[in-house]
Order: sequence, then structure tokens, then C-alpha cells
Amino acid sequence: MTIETTDITDTTTGRWAVRDTPFGPFTAVVDGDGAVLASGWTDGPDELTGLIHASLRPAAFAEGDIGPVAEAIDRYHRGDLHAIDDVRVRQVSGEFLTHAWDVLRTVPAGAPVTYTEYAAKAGRPKAVRGAASACARNAAALFVPCHRVLRTDGSLGGFRWGLDVKRRLLEHESAGRS
Repeated sequence: MTIETTDITDTTTGRWAVRDTPFGPFTAVVDGDGAVLASGWTDGPDELTGLIHASLRPAAFAEGDIGPVAEAIDRYHRGDLHAIDDVRVRQVSGEFLTHAWDVLRTVPAGAPVTYTEYAAKAGRPKAVRGAASACARNAAALFVPCHRVLRTDGSLGGFRWGLDVKRRLLEHESAGRS
């Protein structure tokens, strides 16, 4: 479940597709190898392509088949909370953020953590702001589940795709663990 940063074989064309979900339209952008580059609750790729690191950004984007990623999105929203676990993701940043994104993928559905707990899991207990930055800079929402991180007081905190979506995702995951 690590974030891939190398061995990219096709960076010329990215594909994107919109999936209908109970929380609104969800768009995923994948590279030529089918790894998620960016995703979120939006009805097209415009809000996503700028989130992709320049070294990974395809020269062109086309609407099309995103293969197993589409199936994982649908299965997750139907209640298979583990459907997203093995989807390949590619993001690039510094060593800490890349590691923090890997750690975030280990936070189980239905068991959110605080930013403080997340920083400790990432090996830097005092880097709470760094943990928050990893969530804020995450381009691959859902697959790198930054929605599973809460403020220390248990409140939702922020979420690029809106607090209503974050709340509903957490409720979905909590109900799925029962």
C-alpha cells in the first residue's frame, strides 16, 4: 500500500472518469499504468489536474476507462471498505510527506485518528502541523484517506472536498465496521 514514485512507463496521457456516489460525483485521474494521480468529489478533472506533481503530470488528459480504479470506487461506496486498499497511487513530494501518505493508507476504515496520533504514527510525534500538511497536500482523496484524520478534540477539522463529505465518509465507514 505504498505511494509509488518511480517506474512510470506512460506519462503521455492520463485518463479520468466520473463515478456517481452517494456523496456526489467522484472523479479519479489515472496515469498510463492505471495508478491514481488525483481524485476527489468533483464532476470533472479540472480541480484535480493542478494537484498532480509536475513530474507525474501527463501531457494530456482524456475521459475514458480507468479500469480497476472505477470498480474499487463503486465497491467502496457500496460498503466494501477495503476495496480501495490495494489501488495503486502515485504522488511525489519530500521524504516526510511521501512517508506520511504511506502511513495514512494504514489507518483503518472506521477507526479515525487525530492529527497528533497521525504524526506519532508517521514517526514524528511533534510534527502535528506536518501531519496536517500531508492531509492538505494529498491529491488522491479516498485512496489516501485523509478524511480519517480528526482534530484532537474529535471535531472534523478541514477537508478539501467539504466537511459534509468528510462527515458522511466517516459515518459510512463506521457503519461498515459494525
